[in-house]
Amino acid sequence: MMSDVAANLGEIKDRVAAACSRAARDVDSVELVAVSKTFPADAVRDAVAAGHACFGESKLQEAEGKIDLLPGHLHWHFIGGVQRNKVRRILQKFEVIHAIDSLRLASYTDEIAKELGLFPKVFLQVNVGGEASKGGFEPETIRAEIDALLALERLEILGLMTIPPVGPDAESARHWFVDLRNLRDELARESGVPLSFLSMGMSGDFEVAIEEGATHVRVGTAIFGKRAYRVDGELG
Repeated sequence: MMSDVAANLGEIKDRVAAACSRAARDVDSVELVAVSKTFPADAVRDAVAAGHACFGESKLQEAEGKIDLLPGHLHWHFIGGVQRNKVRRILQKFEVIHAIDSLRLASYTDEIAKELGLFPKVFLQVNVGGEASKGGFEPETIRAEIDALLALERLEILGLMTIPPVGPDAESARHWFVDLRNLRDELARESGVPLSFLSMGMSGDFEVAIEEGATHVRVGTAIFGKRAYRVDGELG
């Protein structure tokens, strides 16, 4: 009997494929990050049994215990806010970090990565809506600091990430996704570095994000169900 998680995952993958079709994109150009924060390892196992291997977590302590219980071939993305005192542990458990939100944090992460002999993949978080409640580079700041960020020796900067302001519906997020894509294109043109990836879109708006160029969508609730409590940041 198919689990609810497996059924939900199949439905989301169908919706991803449909959004890619509307945007004339290859479905393989979008990575679905199944956000398993607050859900037990058994829920992740259901998704793994359904053929999924890429998962997102936002709380380090919770994630560490879960990752150790699960198969070693899975791909883990850290999607929460990154605290300096946890950078070392995050780098040892996660392949990709989605929320590097300052040059100071990026430089420190680069130093720790050098100590560990790692070359982590990261996204730079941009606060497209200028919201005081959210972290991230202001667009003007990232324009000013992109050369310094790209000069860091160990970080592989994949591209940009954002969490748009909450709106009444998915369509209301579209212009924020367009803004992020345009900013990426501007930075890539001026720096000569492609910054090929865009992490944007969650359970409520991932289809619109895909239509506007998302390469990584962070979907949790629509796969695993409603969470028992709100998680700070709500990246998925």
